[in-house]
Amino acid sequence: MRLFWLRLSILSIIWVCMITLGSNLLSISILFFATSLAVYFFLTMGKFPITLNIFLFGIGMVHFLVAAQDDVFWTMALFYFYSLDGIYRILKPRSWIVLTVGLLLSLLSLTLHEHDQLTVKAILVLLALYILAARISMIVTQREEMRQLYDQLRGEYRKVKRLNLAAERDARLEERTKIARDIHDSVGHRLTALIMKLEMLSIQRKTEDYTELKRMASESLEETRQAVRALNIEENEGIATVVHLIRKLEAESHIMVQFTVKQGVLSASLSNDKSVALYRVIQEALTNAMRHAQTREVRVTLGKSATGAIAFEIENSLHKATSFKEGFGISMMRKRVGELGGSLEVIQTNNKFVVSGMIPSEG
Repeated sequence: MRLFWLRLSILSIIWVCMITLGSNLLSISILFFATSLAVYFFLTMGKFPITLNIFLFGIGMVHFLVAAQDDVFWTMALFYFYSLDGIYRILKPRSWIVLTVGLLLSLLSLTLHEHDQLTVKAILVLLALYILAARISMIVTQREEMRQLYDQLRGEYRKVKRLNLAAERDARLEERTKIARDIHDSVGHRLTALIMKLEMLSIQRKTEDYTELKRMASESLEETRQAVRALNIEENEGIATVVHLIRKLEAESHIMVQFTVKQGVLSASLSNDKSVALYRVIQEALTNAMRHAQTREVRVTLGKSATGAIAFEIENSLHKATSFKEGFGISMMRKRVGELGGSLEVIQTNNKFVVSGMIPSEG
């Protein structure tokens, strides 16, 4: 926009000088000036640039013939301005049309000038100016071609980058599917066979030990199935994915989760490892709440710490205070979060149990 007003100012200065210093008919010159400004405004819209440029040349030439033959300098300055302006609006090879028209009309103006003789010096200066304009035209065209080439290369680079990311993603998904299938075929089948055998033994011998072993095997089978389902799910990153998985877990376990997601959390970037770790921490806390607290209502809060890390807090009520001893699940989650640069704390009071901590975000 600043460039437009600069060009318009230069054009206006040339016309004002031409009217005040060389015009014989002031009112007609002002009319030509107003017409030129109107056409120049249309020229900025980008439609029919060659036609409008030539029309501007024509207005200037007619004005020279009608009202300004006493001073050829400002008319030539006007033609030179139109030539330079056309260079930036019209790229080669069509910009040569504007340059040629400007040069020919400038020579014609010199020829028709009544008071000065047509000198070789004037022609040489005029030719030098238009050679300079031609050189500027070449530079502008080269820069535009380089810009277009750069845009094409950047577009191709982004396309190749997207293809590489898609290929990596497909490779990861294929590997995850293979691992899930292997787990399902080996561990899953063996656990199923073990549960069936324990079922038979519990019926035959009717002891509590077999019932407990069967329960543990069933839980292991369910966790294996959850792992297989998680591996089969397309890999996603971010808090939104964690929220989606927790909502899914809420529906499957019939537990009511009161989610509080503070401002800026959903847009935070988390790698897949950190997303999985956060999900596992919340999953373990929900499992503990169901097993030990005998409650179906858990409050989960996700926020951002002062350092930009993802802060989490899982709280459930305790109907009966019991001694707390950190189990294997919590210990593994603490270790996993610590390996990612985060921290995890467990606090138990008379009426509530709280798991809180933080995991560093990606940015």
